[in-house]
Amino acid sequence: MQLYSEILKKRPYIDRTFWVLYFMLIGVAALALFSASSYLVFKEDNTSIIGPLGRQVCFLLAGCVLAYLTQFAPNRAVTAIGYLIFGVSLLLVYSLLWKGNPLAEVRNGAARWIKIGVSFQPAELAKLGLLIVVADLLTKGQTEKEKHKYFLWTLGLTVATCFPIMVSNMSTAVVLAGIVFLMWILARVPWKKILIVAAIAVAAGIAGYLFGEFVYVRPGRKASGLMGRITVWCKRVDDFVAEKKQPTTTEFKLNDDNRQRALAKVAVMRGGKTPLGVGPGNSQERDYLPLAYEDYIFAIFVEEYGIIGAVFLIFIYLAILFRACYASTKFYGDGRAMLSVMGLALMITCQAFVSMAVSVGLGPVTGQPLPLISHGGTSAIVTSLYFGIMMGVSREQDEMRDKQQQSAIESEQDAPVIEL
Repeated sequence: MQLYSEILKKRPYIDRTFWVLYFMLIGVAALALFSASSYLVFKEDNTSIIGPLGRQVCFLLAGCVLAYLTQFAPNRAVTAIGYLIFGVSLLLVYSLLWKGNPLAEVRNGAARWIKIGVSFQPAELAKLGLLIVVADLLTKGQTEKEKHKYFLWTLGLTVATCFPIMVSNMSTAVVLAGIVFLMWILARVPWKKILIVAAIAVAAGIAGYLFGEFVYVRPGRKASGLMGRITVWCKRVDDFVAEKKQPTTTEFKLNDDNRQRALAKVAVMRGGKTPLGVGPGNSQERDYLPLAYEDYIFAIFVEEYGIIGAVFLIFIYLAILFRACYASTKFYGDGRAMLSVMGLALMITCQAFVSMAVSVGLGPVTGQPLPLISHGGTSAIVTSLYFGIMMGVSREQDEMRDKQQQSAIESEQDAPVIEL
């Protein structure tokens, strides 16, 4: 009863704008998944789309409940739990590097899932934990020496997190590292440090590509162990570059390497013929595109809802970032809260734009789902947690503002009156 009464006191401070954006994404997810799940039905040898769609709806409902409860949690408690999530998830991510791990589940040639009763991706939790930890560490230092120490801590933890994720999912590691770079900028880390780290990262990326290209891809050698995915990364870059050089007449000749990209482009092309696309439920490519319900769901959405639907979805993701920017302007001396909100909002928006860019052929193939829309339980739950934390920070700052204003009013009333 005491917990319920505390929630009732905090309800007037609920950030309704975040909730509207959250529910708008859930609405889009329901429409998109209903259309894009036909391939999943065929893959599971199921006679009805209700099964796969129903499971995803259950994940979204669970995420909604989790977001609602999380928004009432104190920010300090969220930070403490964030450290715990980060530590546990990092151990699980590193356990995936163990070839004989009985809990690891391999899909599409990559070990990204842990199965303990249910399957989930520990990398999604590691991303959430790292962003919370980085936001906390960057605001701890008081002196220049302390700030430098905590900057090095964030650098080390980012490298330690991105390395095991990179082994199975390079794009996720790159996006995560990019968000930490943006958080450094927001925390006003000296540009000299940021540029040095950026230069080293770019040089390491180029060196890794050249190593994989000339040691494995061109000689036709097969990589194994931790290097097992390096040929996949290099080939995806090579295919993307080669595709841009091909004449238009040969662009859509299908093979095993370009099937996903080509069919996604066909879907986008069909949707672009009219502003409203081919209409809900009229997609043709959803029956042929292998990952229509995950990485390429944006292509099916564009096919059915056209440029109007695409612009509407882009607007929602940008609105999330703008709302986070607005919310960050009302923080009362709590830099950690500001950084955590911006880090989470940037993760949602940047991941969305990477996924959409790949779907329309503006980038090499990656494994980035569209936040809250692509099929996947772990992604839906963790993205809902992002929203819950952002709404919780906004709520707590509004409470703090009202308390400060009330305290100022009371101080003025209690002040002695001096008669002249």
